[in-house]
Amino acid sequence: MMKLTLFDRAPRRPLTLLAAWLLAGVAAPQLLAQDVPGDATQVEEAAPSRTLRLDPLEITLGVGETAQLTAQALNADGEPEEAELGFFSRSRKSVSVGRTDGMLTAMKPGSFEIIVRERLKEAPANQEGRAETMVRLSGVIKVTVLARPLESLELIAPDHGLYVGTVAAFSAKGTDVQGSVRDDLVLEWTSSDPSVASFDAFGELVLHQAGTATATVTAEGLSASADLTVVENPVARMELAGDLDKPRTGDVMHWEVAAFDADGAALDDVPVEVTFMARTEDTLGAASSGQIERIPGANRGWRFVADQPGRYTFFATSGNAVARSQVTVEARDVGGSFKLVGHAPVRDTHTSDLWVWEGTDGRDYAVTGTWGANGDAHFWDVTDPANMERIATVNIDARTVNDVKVSADGRTCVLSREGASNRKNGIVVVDVTDPRNPEIKSGFDDELTGGVHNVFIDGNKVYALSAGARYDAIDIADRGAPKRVGSYKVDAPSPSIHDVWVEDGLAYSSNWSDGVHIVDVGNGMAGGSPSNPVKVADYAYPSGWNHAAFPFRQPSGRFYVAAGDEAFPLGLNLTGKPTYPRGWIHFIDFTDMDHPSETARYQVPEAGTHNMWIDGDVMYVAYYNAGLRAVDVSGELMGNLYDQGREIAWFLTDDPEGYIKNAPMVWGPQPHKGHIFFSDWNSGLWAVKLER
Repeated sequence: MMKLTLFDRAPRRPLTLLAAWLLAGVAAPQLLAQDVPGDATQVEEAAPSRTLRLDPLEITLGVGETAQLTAQALNADGEPEEAELGFFSRSRKSVSVGRTDGMLTAMKPGSFEIIVRERLKEAPANQEGRAETMVRLSGVIKVTVLARPLESLELIAPDHGLYVGTVAAFSAKGTDVQGSVRDDLVLEWTSSDPSVASFDAFGELVLHQAGTATATVTAEGLSASADLTVVENPVARMELAGDLDKPRTGDVMHWEVAAFDADGAALDDVPVEVTFMARTEDTLGAASSGQIERIPGANRGWRFVADQPGRYTFFATSGNAVARSQVTVEARDVGGSFKLVGHAPVRDTHTSDLWVWEGTDGRDYAVTGTWGANGDAHFWDVTDPANMERIATVNIDARTVNDVKVSADGRTCVLSREGASNRKNGIVVVDVTDPRNPEIKSGFDDELTGGVHNVFIDGNKVYALSAGARYDAIDIADRGAPKRVGSYKVDAPSPSIHDVWVEDGLAYSSNWSDGVHIVDVGNGMAGGSPSNPVKVADYAYPSGWNHAAFPFRQPSGRFYVAAGDEAFPLGLNLTGKPTYPRGWIHFIDFTDMDHPSETARYQVPEAGTHNMWIDGDVMYVAYYNAGLRAVDVSGELMGNLYDQGREIAWFLTDDPEGYIKNAPMVWGPQPHKGHIFFSDWNSGLWAVKLER
């Protein structure tokens, strides 16, 4: 086995809390939405003899106002001393703050926290002693943001008639003194004649009998009203029809309702409600049985998914008219198992990402990175997955080789660099035509000195994250002289891009609270190219934990992006004991790029996700402490796939000799020639086979 070194190195410094900022100069997106290979919470800290002075400790602002926050490190004698301090917002879309300058901007009302943390100084690079070297200053500034005064209030009534025996949804629009819409209003709804119509606890108007009344909404001393006329319900008969005779759990059923008057004429504008009753076969204490919702844009359409097998009865109601239909839902029965084929352990440090490819000689190879170590990337011969052999190690000036990718022709490997001794991070281009003798061709660090966390190779272009703020398109046609040809940056107050995946000329970036962005970098749908990236769609979800994205198109034409979370509310333990992340996979329907919608999730309790790969109708997901998971993602997706029997198999990477013993922490999977190869943060490279 050979070992190559790219640069001389200064002594390594330990990876610690918010390591992506410490290594790459990246603004952490939020403390609960951070990435193991960098932005992660740490073990408990020893009480420092030094202190941190914050000014102010608490502050109240109005929406749109700014303020200067300051922080000063004090030595044990209470005297000011030099320290690298950073400001981080837990809620970047509500209050933003400059990471280095502490300039605070209030954007949405509420109560928030700004975290101030110190960048650690150099410490001995002993792996076992990391937990003892984590003393650093930390503090919290509490921020209260007040809404602007309400200027006007508008009541918005339904756009259809009001009929006895139905429920009408009203809404209100409040505008502040600067013309911005207030979405934080506490509304009070009243009816002048509750015998005709009355508001329930959820602000919906229940229509009891024909007659007139006035609906009024009140907020912050302002009110708005609308006169109501409730008429008799003309519906005499309804029909309820579903599209599946023998659905399985996880199958999405579509229901249509038709309503008719006494003469048999169709009625299209009278509101109808659809609900269900379940008699499940679960004898262990039934959990949630299913989910039903109105299909957006469909006047009389609903969709339903069952979590449990059993008999389901559906009811459509409008006034006194009722339609009823029953269906039996069967168990999905897609179970299988993972068979362990091989394990190539790495136990002296943490392992990061992997890539598997067929070499130019027809044999199969893999490369794995290392995290918080000394800049090693290991190369493996995995032609026989039961006997994987380490064949070479390339060493570069870095603490973390977080990401590794190999070109489709099997000739070029790109390594990401974080934590270089000279802070010139960037990427390293390696010739792997002969994986047993990898040859470093060049390094590229122009404007990438903050640290490259993730990369992707598409043709002769490398897409590299730059300090989490943007990704660059770098031409490596001449591997000895890479050059930047374009860049993409999220247009947001404090953008933070974590990952990028390129497929069919579209780049899918994961941007924490700014969600998933789809960018034309050569597809042509928006005239984009690597030198002129053009955004075509985006979607953000409330938690803001968007860490990874994988696109997949189903035979039906539905186009989804699986978007993975990452969060460490309980901290990240570098040594000694397991870590317990949180988060799940969000399924976003991008079939209509102009109107994406989140339709489903896959959420394993008490665990958190990292990277994923979708092959056909199977998703392989590295679910950190919950191991490797295989999930059926066929057909329309709705609800929580974990509850629906869509999970095919799981595999826990217990290793009694692991870097952290018997602590599964699966990082990333990749299917290759009938096997699933994956890396584990604590135990190295694994190979399994899915048996069904």
